[in-house]
Amino acid sequence: MRAYQSLVDQFTRLNRLAHASTFLGWDQEVMMPPGGAESRAQAMAELHQLQHEMLTAPQLGDWFAEAQQQTLSADEQASLREMHRQWLQASCLPSDLVQAQSLASSRCSHAWREQRGKNDWQGFLSNFKELVNLSRQEAKARMDAADGAFDTPYDALLDLYSSGDTSTSIGKVFDGLKAELPELINTVIERQRRRPHVDLSGHYPVASQEQLSREVMKLLGFDFNNGRLDISSHPFSTGVRGDHRITTRYNEDGFIDALMGTVHETGHASYEAGLPEAWNGLPVGEARSMSIHESQSLLFEKQLLLSQPFVRYLTPMIQRHFPALKEVDNDEFWHAMTHVQRGFIRVDADEVTYPMHIVLRYEIESKLINGEMEAEDIPDAWAEKMHDYLGLDTRGNYKDGCLQDIHWPSGAFGYFPSYTLGALNAAQLFAAMHRDMEDLDAHLGRGDVTPLRQWLGEKIWSKGSFLSSEELMTQATGETTNPEYFIRHIRSRYLEG
Repeated sequence: MRAYQSLVDQFTRLNRLAHASTFLGWDQEVMMPPGGAESRAQAMAELHQLQHEMLTAPQLGDWFAEAQQQTLSADEQASLREMHRQWLQASCLPSDLVQAQSLASSRCSHAWREQRGKNDWQGFLSNFKELVNLSRQEAKARMDAADGAFDTPYDALLDLYSSGDTSTSIGKVFDGLKAELPELINTVIERQRRRPHVDLSGHYPVASQEQLSREVMKLLGFDFNNGRLDISSHPFSTGVRGDHRITTRYNEDGFIDALMGTVHETGHASYEAGLPEAWNGLPVGEARSMSIHESQSLLFEKQLLLSQPFVRYLTPMIQRHFPALKEVDNDEFWHAMTHVQRGFIRVDADEVTYPMHIVLRYEIESKLINGEMEAEDIPDAWAEKMHDYLGLDTRGNYKDGCLQDIHWPSGAFGYFPSYTLGALNAAQLFAAMHRDMEDLDAHLGRGDVTPLRQWLGEKIWSKGSFLSSEELMTQATGETTNPEYFIRHIRSRYLEG
């Protein structure tokens, strides 16, 4: 068992360094003054290089060869498999590329925070072009090392976030959504026009919105003894076992977007908190994939929060924090929270139009990484696709167009498809949950999410990375990801209710 135990010890040490990286990144987004950007970039690059060197140390290859000959339990075999997967992913990248990427992503992320508000695409571009070049180098290195496993460089990056999916498989799913959703969007919006518009515009103080967010987070099972809520320019969730950090952003003209964003991140944090404690610190104890991770956040935000029983329960709570809304009834709140409209901002999009935002990003980033498009071409491509898919004009409006997300400035190419794959999985999981628990809506109507959390804990969270994404979905729902559940959900909620 010595080789296997040596690997466990090494990956446990790596996890502790990842702990430090996590909170340096959180501090950079939430607390760090602008003047600290360059020194922070240097520090994080040094730490990332150290992690990479530990993960690719020469002796690991010998340890894996020896451990694969040992007699291991089923759990240990799964643990060895996941350690080996991470080792293979890292060992194909030279250390100097890893350091250069870390430095470039820190600088580009800082530039994005400075230049997005100024609508300064040209100012952002110089940092971004360097990051794109390095990301292409990474994709090529991963593709070359995979010995024919990937058809395109982009597939090699996609595998980091959504293992098992390819441009071909995702393209088929997205082509199906492109065929269904534009007409569905038109039909839903036209149906909405036939009912009175619920106007919730007004003044919603940040302090009251934060109090509501915290109360809803507690209701959903978030433990503030082991976590916190802060403000950042882009909502996100991060942390480690026992310390889960959520950020959101507020707009005093409305409360719904902040509430939904906070619930979304609470879904992420709940998944992380529910991972198997016995395997904490090892790859097999981590979340399975980003498409599964996004299924949890979107299940909380879209399936749970927007369900009619749960909105009925929340109505008095919302009115308590915002007394001006005391005359708004349950149905009016629900209609306001499920209002569908075409908009520029992905994170503020409703669940009907949201997939088109992802299709747009997928089509651009895949061409960018595959060398079929240059960074300079992004604004024109973005404007064309926004017009075609959602009928909106983003020409010259970079801050609400191609500068709106942190993903590309941080180098996370290949991540975006996980959002829509997550939405498909969320609809499928929620349908399976209702099959297993006929009284689920009654529990949600009382504000009781315990059965939902227990079901997810048993079927998803406690499994860590022991199963593949396909196996996880099959065990939980009886079949692999099936887009029909999402389409059925949209038709049921917006056209049949």
